[in-house]
Amino acid sequence: MPVIPLDDHHWALTTPASTYVIGVEIDPDTGEAAPRQTYWGPRLPDEAARQVTGLPRRHVSSFSTPGEVEELLPVDGGKRWGVPSLQVAFGDTRSLELRFAGARRHDEGGGAERLDVLLADAHFPFEVVLSLRVRDDTDVIERWTTVRAGTQAVVTRLDSGNWFVPDAPGYRYSGVFGAWAEESQLQRGPLPVGELVFTSRQGITSHVANPWVMIDDGAATEEHGEVWGVALAWSGSWRLTTTHRPEGGVCVSGGFGHDGLRWTLAPGEELVTPSVLGLYSPGGFGGASRAWHAYARGHVLPTPAEERPVLYNSWEATTFAVTEAHQLELAKTAASIGVELFVIDDGWFGRRDDDTTSLGDWFPHRERFPDGLRGMLDGIRDLGLRVGLWVEPEGLSKESELYRAHPDWALHLEHRRRDEKRGQLVLNFARDDVRAWALGWLDTLVTELGLDYLKWDMNRPFTQAGWPERGAGQDHVWIEHTRGVYQVMRELRGRHPGLRIESCAGGGGRVDLGIMRYTDEVWPSDNTDARDRQTVQHGFSQLYPASAMSAWVTDSPNPTTRRAMPLRYRFHVAMAGVLGVGGNLSEWTAGELETAAELIAQYKRVRRTIQQGAQYRLAGTPGQERSAVQYVLGDQVAVLVYNPLGNAKRGPRTLRLAGLDPDAVYELESDGSRWYGATLMGAGIRPAAWAPIGADHRSELVVLKKV
Repeated sequence: MPVIPLDDHHWALTTPASTYVIGVEIDPDTGEAAPRQTYWGPRLPDEAARQVTGLPRRHVSSFSTPGEVEELLPVDGGKRWGVPSLQVAFGDTRSLELRFAGARRHDEGGGAERLDVLLADAHFPFEVVLSLRVRDDTDVIERWTTVRAGTQAVVTRLDSGNWFVPDAPGYRYSGVFGAWAEESQLQRGPLPVGELVFTSRQGITSHVANPWVMIDDGAATEEHGEVWGVALAWSGSWRLTTTHRPEGGVCVSGGFGHDGLRWTLAPGEELVTPSVLGLYSPGGFGGASRAWHAYARGHVLPTPAEERPVLYNSWEATTFAVTEAHQLELAKTAASIGVELFVIDDGWFGRRDDDTTSLGDWFPHRERFPDGLRGMLDGIRDLGLRVGLWVEPEGLSKESELYRAHPDWALHLEHRRRDEKRGQLVLNFARDDVRAWALGWLDTLVTELGLDYLKWDMNRPFTQAGWPERGAGQDHVWIEHTRGVYQVMRELRGRHPGLRIESCAGGGGRVDLGIMRYTDEVWPSDNTDARDRQTVQHGFSQLYPASAMSAWVTDSPNPTTRRAMPLRYRFHVAMAGVLGVGGNLSEWTAGELETAAELIAQYKRVRRTIQQGAQYRLAGTPGQERSAVQYVLGDQVAVLVYNPLGNAKRGPRTLRLAGLDPDAVYELESDGSRWYGATLMGAGIRPAAWAPIGADHRSELVVLKKV
C-alpha cells in the first residue's frame, strides 16, 4: 500500500519514484503536537524510511525555532515566529495549542490511499484534520486541511499545507508572472532569504501570477537534477508563501484567500481547503513537467483521452456584430479547410451591441435573431460542424433586465459604490438563487440548441466583494463563489455528458488545476501573436499539458501587437496545443485557405501525439532563438521547429531530440531516411527551418516513426 506505518507516530507515503515521510512530534513538557516532514526525495526502502525519522533536528536558539519550516501546518501559537499556515481566534484568544488525536488510513480504491492526521486544540473545541493522498501511478502527492469548530471561531488564514524542501547549498525558484496579453512569463532565479509571496487578491486565479512554484538547488537543467514542485488546485484568490530561513531550509505554504479576510465559523461548522499538490522529480524541469502533465491527464481533466477538435471562433471576424448570414458564410469557409467545431462568440444575446450592456440577459438578440438561434446553428451543423457559444455566466451589466430585477445579486458592500470594470459587475455565485438561475438558463440553452461546447468567460476581477446579508460571515464569498462556479459546471456536465467547456478569464486569468477538473481546455492568453504565444506556451507547459491549451491562428498583422507573421509560423505555434482558428476567414486569400487546409490536415495526423504524448522542450529560448517542442506517443514522434530570427549567428545549429529508444530506428516522414535513436539524441538533425541564412519566422513540423 502507498501509506506505510513506521510506528505509532510516523508514516511513509510512497509513490513510484519518491518517498514522503511524516511524523507527529509531541513536546514532552507541554504535550503540544507538531506534525512534521522528515524526508521528501528519492524512493526509500521501508527500513531506510524508518531510519530518517530519527535524524537530528535543527538547532534552536532563544530567538528562533528553525524547525517550524518542517511542520506540515505551522500554526499561529507557541514558540513560532515564521509564516503561519493556520491562524484562528476564539474571542480574544488568537492562538492554537494542538494535541495529537490519532491517525486513520483509508483505502480509496484505484491505487489511492489517504492518511488523516487528527489534531485538537488543548482548550477550545476545535479540530484540525491534515489529509494526505498518494496514488500508485503518480509522484504527485495531494494534501488538504479541514477545520471544525465546536465554538465560534474566526479563521484568518487556512492554508492547505506546508511543504519542506530538503537542505541544499543554495536554492533557486521557478514560477510565472504576467499581465493581460502577457501571461505565463517564466521567471527563474536565486531564492532570497526571507519570505517570497506569489498571490492573487482578485477572486480569480489572475493574469499576474499562477499558483505554483518549483524549487531546485540552482543546478537543475531541463532534463537533469532534482526539482521539488508545489501547486494549488484553486481558481479564486490564493497565496503561496516561500520561506527561506537565515539558518538554511526552505518551505512553501499554499492556500486559498489573502491577507485581511475573516472566515467566521459557527459551532458545528467546518471549512475544507482545496488541495495543495507536491511533486519530487529527479528528471529536471522537463521531467517535472511531464509528471505534472501525466497527473493532470490521469486525475484532473474530465475527458483526458479525447482528441480535441479543431475549432473556429468567430470573435475577431465579427466582434459584436453577429448575424446569421455572416456566421454561416464563415462556417462554410471554416468547414472547407477542415475545422470541426464552430464557436459563436460575444454578441448573440440580449441587446449586446457593445460591452456595456446585457450581461445577464441570456436570450437571443431580439433584433438580430427574432426567430432564435436554432436555424443558424442547424445550418452550421448541416456543414458537418459541431457548434458552441460564448457565455459569461458570472458577468452582470447594470444595463440589463437581470440587474434591474436583482441588483442584490451582484457582489457589493453596504455604503460603498459599485465599481464597474469593462462595463460590468460580478454575480455572487455563492448564493443559492444565483446558482439555480445560472444552471437553469445554461441547461435550457444547451438542451434547446443542442450545444456541443461552451466558452465560459470571466472578464473582470472582484471589487467590493461583499455579501451584506451574511453580516460578519460575508468574507466566505471569496471561497464560496469559486465553489459555486465549480458546482454549476459539475451539475451542467452531469446533465449533458457530451458537453465540453473551455475556461477563459479575459485571456489566461483562470488557468489552474482547480478549474481544469471541470473544463476540458483553457484559454491561456488573449494575445495570439505567434512569437508572444511561444513564451506564453513555454510558461504554460511547465505545469499544464498541451491537451488543455487552446491555441488559435489569427490574422496578420496581429490584432493585438500589429506584428506581421507568416501563416505557417502562426499555424506551427498553434499546433503545439489544441489547434484553433480565429482570424477573419472572409478576408483570407485562396492561397491562404489552401495552406490552412494543408496544415490542419497535417495537425490531425499528429494530433493525438501532441495532445496525449510526453512533451520535451528542446534547444533555445522560445520566441527569441531557435527552439523546438517535441512530443512522443507510441511509435510516433512529432517535433515543431521554430526559428524567429532567420539570420541569427548564435544559438543551436543541430536539433538533438529526447525521450527516444537509443537502440531503435526512426524513419523521417519527409524523406524516408532512417536514424538510430542514439544518433537523433546524441548528434541531432538539421531542420530546414534552422538553415543559417533565411527569412525571419521560419518553422516546420518534423514527424518520425519508430520502425
